[in-house]
This record gives sequence, structure tokens and C-alpha cells, in this order.
Amino acid sequence: MGKVLVSASHFDTLCKEAWKLLEEHGHEVIFDATRSFPSYSCEELIQILPDVDAAIIGMDVYDKRVFAHAPKLKCVCKFGVGVDNINLKDASEYGVKACNCPGQNSNAVAELTIGFIVGVLRGMIPLHKAMEKSTWPRYIGEEMEGKTVGLLGFGAIARMVAKKLSVFDVKVKAYDLYPNEKAAKELGVTMVSQDEIIETCDIISLHAPAVEANYHLFGEEAFKRMKDGAFLINAARGALVDLPALAAAIRSGKIAGAALDAFEEEPLPADSPILQCENVILTPHTGAETKQAYHKVSMVAAQNVIDTLDGKEPKFWVNK
Repeated sequence: MGKVLVSASHFDTLCKEAWKLLEEHGHEVIFDATRSFPSYSCEELIQILPDVDAAIIGMDVYDKRVFAHAPKLKCVCKFGVGVDNINLKDASEYGVKACNCPGQNSNAVAELTIGFIVGVLRGMIPLHKAMEKSTWPRYIGEEMEGKTVGLLGFGAIARMVAKKLSVFDVKVKAYDLYPNEKAAKELGVTMVSQDEIIETCDIISLHAPAVEANYHLFGEEAFKRMKDGAFLINAARGALVDLPALAAAIRSGKIAGAALDAFEEEPLPADSPILQCENVILTPHTGAETKQAYHKVSMVAAQNVIDTLDGKEPKFWVNK
């Protein structure tokens, strides 16, 4: 029997089957439903982890400081895909299997991305705000038809976005460090360079990981190179975008609008300049927040933990 610390939100309400699965395998689930934001600070983890065998985590940071105080910890599983908040080298050094749940929330994020694109092209947020003030503006928006959409990254989520875009009569280009030419051909996507994505697309949707090489990939210089009146969509990682630079580009009119679900600092500070911009859609890292995604992710996370604690090799072991 192992103790499993869970800091993924809604685990008690939307992930009951995963909770039951863990208990059926003899494990005790530790979940604090009273926390407004379920992730734990480093100091809190240092106090809790000495008696914990596995963890299913949200945005908590797991690195050497944490692993050094977790002698029984065998598995830390990200409730999602991106493991940038787990130091994989440190996890390996302390014999901890780091896992994730790829593909389980891809459809949820892809659907949000499509909603973002339609929303910024039609100026939905400014129009809504205007109507809250009892005004009736005639806003001239943009149609998707005939646009060129660039996908920066061509993993599972981006491929789902490309599939959904196929009904909008748009041209889709994509860049990936390791291009999947077969999938691109099947989806009618043209694989191009990163420079071509930045310089030729009307709409750029980010689907790249938050590795060091991608830090502030979209900053002042990238915005200067983008087409006048282009739109930026980021439902991936906040570190990809220099937020003050984006705000400046929107205020200048260079960028016509943006939709963002991820931010370098979360929660987003109240004084962030992006909050003063028109035609932006901002959501609190909610891309994977659907009932269906929670169920699918939680079941995979639970199985990763069960397999690890049973001495088996988990299916989605990322620091193998």
C-alpha cells in the first residue's frame, strides 16, 4: 500500500473513477479539497512528502529541493502533458520515475484553440464588454476563410487543430523540429521553416514546448517580423511569449489581437500590461479543463502510479 499525494484540481469530483482505481490497488489518496489553488509550494511539499510514495501533480515544482525531502517517493506524474515543472535530471538522480499523460487532453486544447481563433477574429470580447455598457457598436471583424494559419509545433494537439481547421477553407502551414511529413500530408498541411511561419501567416498558433531555446520565442523582434494585423494564439506555454512585448505590439496596431491560455507568471498579475489591451482573450490555463479530459487524464495518471508502485514500467515514463 502506498500513499499518493494529489494536487490536481477537481480530483475529488471529476476523477472519482481514478480515485477508486488507486484504492482498489491498495493505495491511499491524499487530497485536500479545501485548497483554493491545489498546487503546493516547495516549503509545503518538504513538510508533506517524507511519507509519500507517489504524487499526481498540477503546477507544483518538483526539483532537487523537493526530492531531497522525499525518501519514499517513487513516481511523480504530471496531470497533463508538459513536464517543465519537473526537473527530470533531478528526478532521475533521486530514482523517481517522472510520468505524464500525453494525448488525453489534446482534443480539449484543440477545441479551445479553434474558439480562440474565431473569438479574436470577430472581436468577441470587446463587443461583449461594449454591450455590458449598453452600447451597440458596429465592429468590423475578419473571416477565417482565405487566411493562412501557422502552427508552431506539430504534435498531437497541433495535428488536431489542423484537422478541425480543414472545414474553414484556410491554408495551414506548420513547423516542427522533428516534422511528421506523413501526418502533414494526410491533413493537407505544408511543413515550412519557423521563419516562414512568423513572416507569412495571418494567424499563428503556438504548440511548442517551453524548452530553453523557445524562451520568449515571440518577443519584440518576432512581432516586428509578423504580418501587419496578424493574430497570435497561445494555448501552450506562457514562457513562449514576452507578454509586455506582445502588449506593446497590440497597442501599436502591429498585432490585431491575441488569445492566451498560458502565462509566464500564473496567476496573471493584476498589473500585467496585457490586461489593458483591446481584442485579447485571456483564460486561466483552462485548455484541459473539460469533464472529458479530466476523466481521461486521471485514469492514465492513476495507472502510471499503480504500475510504478507495483514495480512495473509505467507506460508514459518520460525520464526513462
